[in-house]
Amino acid sequence: MKIALLQTDIVWQDPPANYARLVPRLEAAAAAGARLVVLPEVFAHGFSMDEGRVAEDEDGPTATFLREQAARLGTWICGSIPLRRPGHPRPFNTLVFAGPNGERTDYAKIHPFTFAKEHERYAAGDRFVHLCIEGVRITPFVCYDLRFADEFWVNADETDLYVVVANWPERRRHHWTTLLQARAIENQAYVAGVNRVGEGGGLVYTGDSRIVDPWGEILAAGARQETMLLADVDPAVVAHARETFPVLPDRRPLLAAPKRG
Repeated sequence: MKIALLQTDIVWQDPPANYARLVPRLEAAAAAGARLVVLPEVFAHGFSMDEGRVAEDEDGPTATFLREQAARLGTWICGSIPLRRPGHPRPFNTLVFAGPNGERTDYAKIHPFTFAKEHERYAAGDRFVHLCIEGVRITPFVCYDLRFADEFWVNADETDLYVVVANWPERRRHHWTTLLQARAIENQAYVAGVNRVGEGGGLVYTGDSRIVDPWGEILAAGARQETMLLADVDPAVVAHARETFPVLPDRRPLLAAPKRG
C-alpha cells in the first residue's frame, strides 16, 4: 500500500484557509496513488491552547472536510482535530481516519503535552486504536505519545505501521527523528511520522517528517519545506523482519523498579 505524508505549514487558527491550501495537495497525493494520506497534528488550527475557540463537534467542519475529501478522492485521509465529546468538559486531541466509503476511526491522544499545559486544556484518551487499510494493520499515535516506548511495544504484535502525527518544535527536532527511527527498530514495524513546518503560536517547526521501514532504514524524509513524502508499506516486509530476526518473542513484561532502603 502506498502512503503519503503531507508536511505542510498551518495558517494559525484559520480552518477555511487550511482546507483551501490542502485540497490541491490531497489531489496530488491521490493522483500519485496514495491509499492513505497523513496530515500533521491539528492541521486545521495549529497547536493552540485556546480550546474554546478551536474545539469542534465530532461531526464539525474539519471532520466533515476529511470525510468529503476521502470520498471525493477515493482514498483514506487522516489528521488530528480538537474534538468535543458529549459529557466531557474538555475536548480531546483526536486523530481522525476518514475512509473513501464513509468509514471512520478516531484515536484520542493518550498523553497531552504537560510541558505546554495541554493537559489543562485537553482531556487524555484512554484506549489504543487499531484499524486495517488494504491489509495493512495500523496503530495511530499523536506527537508526545512518541516518547512512551512501552505503549508502542504492547501494540507491536498487531501492528504493521505506526502512524504518528505531530506539531514537534525545532528545538527538539533531534528527539523527534531519533525516536521515530527507534520505534521502528524496536518493534520491527513501519513508522510514518508527519510534522508541520513554518511558525505558529510563537514556535518554529522544521518538519523532519519521515517514513521508516522495519529495519530502521529511512524510506523518505523531508525538512523545513512543505513537501509530500511517498513510500510503499508491505506487511510481508514486517513479517519477514520478525521471522528472520525474532526480537519480539523475547520481550518480557516490564519489571517494577526495586524499592530503596
